[in-house]
Amino acid sequence: MQYPEYRPRRLRKNENLRRLIRETRLSVDSLVCPLFVVPGSKVKKPITSMPGQFQVSVDHLVKEAAVIRDLGIPAVLLFGIPEKKDELAGGAFARKGIVQRAVSALKESIPDMMVITDVCLCEYTSHGHCGMLDGDDVDNDTTIQVLGETALSHARAGADMVAPSAMMDGQILAVREALDEGGYESTPVMAYSAKYASSFYGPFREAAESAPQRGDRKSYQMDPANSDEAIREMTLDVAEGADILMVKPALAYLDVIRRAREEFDLPLAAYNVSGEYAMVKAAAAMGHLDGERAMMEILLSLRRAGADIIITYHAKEAAEVLLK
Repeated sequence: MQYPEYRPRRLRKNENLRRLIRETRLSVDSLVCPLFVVPGSKVKKPITSMPGQFQVSVDHLVKEAAVIRDLGIPAVLLFGIPEKKDELAGGAFARKGIVQRAVSALKESIPDMMVITDVCLCEYTSHGHCGMLDGDDVDNDTTIQVLGETALSHARAGADMVAPSAMMDGQILAVREALDEGGYESTPVMAYSAKYASSFYGPFREAAESAPQRGDRKSYQMDPANSDEAIREMTLDVAEGADILMVKPALAYLDVIRRAREEFDLPLAAYNVSGEYAMVKAAAAMGHLDGERAMMEILLSLRRAGADIIITYHAKEAAEVLLK
């Protein structure tokens, strides 16, 4: 039997050789760890649908962030759950709101930690939608003004980066203008540009206490069937001043990540969301797969697709593996 002159298996025969020719590499430098902060003190409440994740008060947040920093992870992404919610999301932009206090505490205790804040209103509204309601509809133009005010309050508290996630038309421009007019021209904006109306957000809604009280978010989050639309959304965000683009969720949207990588030269983030995390944890707990290997394979796939930044609840575990 005649074999081809080139035999691909020659370059797979041992681990050191595989390491030498590996095309895609995963590093702690790419990881961002999401955290959920709540009022009170000495609070560390498990999130039942996301094993290993917690709602934490500011004192525990600082301790957790120190561990994250010591693992070499460069950034955290903060979500806040206020004491009280109202129709107008007043807690989102309050000077002493939960995220504002958390940011200040983190920057005072761990100044070299990159603190990114999610800029949305769903955690703060009594109805659970991402903006101001006009009847049963989210009023786009009123909402983006509140998003701008919220982003500015985060920057004043010391946030290194803001990440608008409400999927409102014009939200990036509104946030960019609010920051610039407030004297924070150097604060970058990470845009949740292609955020889909996904079933994979279920555990997050428990963690952030942000499920809509009526209706759904399909009128502002994207249809999972569309990828051309994602490119249009990203093009608009670039024109409005986004510094980093994002695709969310990640695992079911690898094709969108790849298209975005080919279309744009800005840094690209992928959000490995709560449902993707929970599936791995549940399957591993049942013994159906090796949780650590599955985690690392998923994160590597996001890098291979083209993501520069990976926002993931696996961040600490992944960093521990990478540092072995």
